[in-house]
Amino acid sequence: MSNVYAITEIVGSSTKSIEDAIQQAISAASQTLKNLDWFEVTETRGHIENGKVAHYQVSLRLGFRYDEKSDGKNKGKGKN
Repeated sequence: MSNVYAITEIVGSSTKSIEDAIQQAISAASQTLKNLDWFEVTETRGHIENGKVAHYQVSLRLGFRYDEKSDGKNKGKGKN
């Protein structure tokens, strides 16, 4: 069995940590995207206020797998 994947890019942010920014981004994406299988951090940056890190921003590429439907029942209905 072979799979077909799509890739989307998103940015997560957090005042706590880089890891929290990643988790926030994945959590938000999982609300609308199904079959999330992997992520790749492509950029890390942040905002500085008064000499301290105010918040972290992390750019991610997310890979999600297309559903394989052999019966065609959901074709054209936007359902996975």
